[in-house]
Amino acid sequence: MAKRSDLWRAAVVAAVVAQVLAALVLPRSFALAALSDLVQCFLLLSATVVFIPLALRSRGRIRLFWSLVAFGAALWLAYQLLWTYYEVLLRADAPDLWSWDVILFLHMVPFMAALALRPHVPRDEYARVGELDFVLLLLWWLYLYVLVVMPWQYVAPQVDVYNHNLNSVYIAEKLALLGGLLASIVTSKGGWRKLYAALFAMSFCYSASSTLANWAISRKIYYSGSLYDIPLVAAMASLTWIGLRTPVEEPKAAEHEASTGYGVWVARFSMIAVFSLPIFAAWAISETAVPQPIRIFRLILTMVAAFLMGVLVFVRQRLLDRELVRLLDQSRESFTNLKRLQAQILQTEKIASIGQLVAGVAHEINNPLTAMMGYSDLLSSTPLTAGQQPLAAKIGHYVRRTKSLVASLISFARQGPTAKRVLDLNALARTAVKLTQSQWEALQIEVGIELDATLPRIFGDSNQLLQVCQQLIGNCLYAMSEEGGKTVTVSTGQRNGGCMLQIFAPGIAGSNAESNRTSSPLSNLGLSACQGVLEAHEGRIYQECRAGGALLLQMYLPAAEAAAEKNREEKEATVAIQWESQPYA
Repeated sequence: MAKRSDLWRAAVVAAVVAQVLAALVLPRSFALAALSDLVQCFLLLSATVVFIPLALRSRGRIRLFWSLVAFGAALWLAYQLLWTYYEVLLRADAPDLWSWDVILFLHMVPFMAALALRPHVPRDEYARVGELDFVLLLLWWLYLYVLVVMPWQYVAPQVDVYNHNLNSVYIAEKLALLGGLLASIVTSKGGWRKLYAALFAMSFCYSASSTLANWAISRKIYYSGSLYDIPLVAAMASLTWIGLRTPVEEPKAAEHEASTGYGVWVARFSMIAVFSLPIFAAWAISETAVPQPIRIFRLILTMVAAFLMGVLVFVRQRLLDRELVRLLDQSRESFTNLKRLQAQILQTEKIASIGQLVAGVAHEINNPLTAMMGYSDLLSSTPLTAGQQPLAAKIGHYVRRTKSLVASLISFARQGPTAKRVLDLNALARTAVKLTQSQWEALQIEVGIELDATLPRIFGDSNQLLQVCQQLIGNCLYAMSEEGGKTVTVSTGQRNGGCMLQIFAPGIAGSNAESNRTSSPLSNLGLSACQGVLEAHEGRIYQECRAGGALLLQMYLPAAEAAAEKNREEKEATVAIQWESQPYA
C-alpha cells in the first residue's frame, strides 16, 4: 500500500515537472496546449480517484464529507475534459458564451457543502435545521449565478458583460469558500485542522492563479500551457497529495460539544439570503440601462426563487418548532424528576432523623427492661402461691412483649439495603412459632399451624421477615393475654398470585374490638414498623376484627418470580431516569 502511494506521488510530481518544463521551454503551440490540457486532466482524475477509498472506508458524515470532496473534484475534471475536447480534438478555442461555464461555477459548491457538514464536531440536535439552512444558501448561490450571469448568455447575449459578471460571481464564490475554510481551521483541532489548512492552501493557490489567468486573458496574453497555468497545476496536484497523506482512520470527529455559534450564524445568513431577494428585485427594476427582456427575466426568476425559499423557510420553521416543543417537554420532565428527587431526599432525611431519635430512645428504654426481665424471671423461680404464680408469669410476658417492641423499633430505625434471596414462607412461619413458644406457653395459649404445601417461594430478607412474623404472633398473644386456654391459628395460603400468612385469634375481649373493625393497615407502632419492612418487599399487612372480638392478621407477599421481575423493571426505570437527566456532553 505504501509503495503504491509512493508511485502515485511520483507520477503526480512528474506531471507537475513536465508542465513546468513545457511552459519554460516550448513556445506557444498546439503541442504545448495539448500537453497542458492532458496534464491537468490527469491531475484532476487523480484527485477524484484518491478520495474514493476514503469515502468507501469511512462512515456517517465523514463518508459524506469525502464523497462531496470527490464530487467537487469530479465536476472540475468534467469541465477540464470539455475544455480539452475543444482545444485538443476540435483544435479550437472554447466559445466566449460557453454553456459549460456553469460547471466551473458549480464545482465549488460540493466543497462548501462538505464544510457545512462540519464532520470534525459531533452531530447536534439541530442537524436537519442546519441542513435546510445550507440548502437555502446553496439555492441563493444558484439564484445569484442565474440572475447575474445567464441573462447575458441567453436573453441578451453580450460577451464582455457576460465575462465580467461571471468573473465577479466566481470571485465571490471563491472568497466564500476561503472564508469557510478559515472558520473551519479556527474551530477544529489536530488532524482536522491540518486537513483544513491544506485545503485552504490549495483553494488560495487556485483562486490566485484563476484571478491571474483572467487578468492575462483580458490583456490577450494568456494561452494554454503558459506560466500562468503553473499555480493552477500545483493546486490540482495538491488535492492528490492531501488525499494520499490522509489516513482512512483519521481524522476522527471530536468528542467535545459543538459550539452553537455556528448554527446561529448559518441561520442568520440563510435569513439574510431570503431577505436579499426583494433587494435584488428592486435592483432589477431600477436598472434601466439593461434591456427590457433581462429585467423581466430577473423579476420572474426572483419570484420563483422567493417561492422556493419561502417553502424551505416554512419547513425549517416547522422542524424548529417541533424541536423546541421536544426540548420543552424534556425540560418539564427533567423538572418533574428533579422535584420528585428533592422530595425523596427530604423524606429520606426525615426518616433518618426519626430513626436516630427512635434508636436513642429505644436504647434508653432497653436497659431498664433488661433489669425488669431478670427480676421477673427471678420472681417466677421463687416459691409463690397459686394466685401469685400467674401474676408473675404475666409480668414476665409483658416485659418480654415490651422488649420485643423495642427491638422492632431499633430494627426499623436501622433499616438499610437488604440482601434478598428466595425463601420459604412456611419455614419462616414454623420458626416464628418456635421462637415465641415460651410466650404462648406461659400464657396457657395453644398455637396451631396449618401450612399450604404447594405455597410458592417468596423473595426477601429472611431476618427482617422473621421479625415481622414474630411481631404478628406477639400482637395476637398480647391481645389474648386475658383469654388463656384458647388456640391461635397460624396458616399460609395463596392469593392473587402471591403468598399469605394469616394469624387468627378467636374471642378477644376488650371494649375496642368493634371500633377496630377495619380492613386498612394497622396503626399500631410495632406493626407500623413491620409495614415499613414489608413495603420494601412489595408486601402489605391487614387486620380485620370479626364478630365476637376475633382478630385476623394477614401478611401478603408477592411470589418470587413476580417480585424479581418488578425489581428488575424498577432498576431499569431508575437507570433510564438517571441517564435522561444527565447533561449533554
